[in-house]
Amino acid sequence: MINVSVIGCGRIGQMHCNNIHHSSLFNLVSVYDVNESSVRSLNSSLGVDIAPDLISIESNDEIKAVIISSSTETHSDLIERFTSVGKFVFCEKPLDLDLNRARKCRDHVIARGGKVQLGFNRRFDPGHSSMKRLMEAGLIGELHQVIITSRDPGLPPKEYLLASGGIFKDMTIHDFDLARYLLGEEPIEVFATGEALVDPQLGREINDYDTTMVIMKTESGKMVHINNSRSAVYGYDQRVEAFGSKGMLISGNKRENEVQLFSASHTESGSPYQNFFIERYTEAYLHQFEVFAESIKNGGDFPVGIEDGYQALLLAETANRSLAENRPVRVSEIE
Repeated sequence: MINVSVIGCGRIGQMHCNNIHHSSLFNLVSVYDVNESSVRSLNSSLGVDIAPDLISIESNDEIKAVIISSSTETHSDLIERFTSVGKFVFCEKPLDLDLNRARKCRDHVIARGGKVQLGFNRRFDPGHSSMKRLMEAGLIGELHQVIITSRDPGLPPKEYLLASGGIFKDMTIHDFDLARYLLGEEPIEVFATGEALVDPQLGREINDYDTTMVIMKTESGKMVHINNSRSAVYGYDQRVEAFGSKGMLISGNKRENEVQLFSASHTESGSPYQNFFIERYTEAYLHQFEVFAESIKNGGDFPVGIEDGYQALLLAETANRSLAENRPVRVSEIE
């Protein structure tokens, strides 16, 4: 078992702690958070030790890996700190909110041979990863288009949105990574548009958008269409379509159950979609840590590493420029 500590124990950090605690691959040695109530609850529910500070984790040679799920502004600093002492790092997205800071972090990790896996869990969803394998097997021929629909069930609180870095760096960044994963090549041009349609007043107050569309194109001409909304009244809407010269693949939504009602007033009426990301991507969250453990044991590269974190943020920054200037922007302009 791999000894690991978790840094940052909010909603997603607590989920990671529970998954790791029940895993046969890891031994959860300790947790740390500046918010003491979060770590106290984990100490009570899981019996895990509370680290008094980061130094105690950093200096403990028995701890081989750290999982960073703290606030975004801490990610780059913590990645650099723990890769510098030879620990394996799993870090939630995004790598940073500032592209220049993210670039420095990436260069730091590469220069020191650090091993970092980014928390782009959607690559590990059974449907999405099966789609990738079938595409690589040539089932739909030459890929022409990828269409990603990603809509949250409800608008987050204002405090969350103010600290999020904007919709492209907070929400769409998952879709940017998924698009790169499915395309197998880098987008070179981005056109983005957006509005605050769910809550126009809030959008004006925080200078952000809740409804967006992004079009991307690669050097070979492959196209991606991403559409996002912060509020889908029917649930967490997560669908991916890959269209090629010989056919199409769809990785669809998941429901609470697959029962359908047929009656005089309903046809194919089903249960709601799974509520939000923790429920929808349960298998993906578990599988990403299985891959993390396997990579540590085998000494190989992580399948979604520091460069992937940087490239997704680069696309988010390009989308921000495109929306601000109302024009297609080449990624090279930002890079």
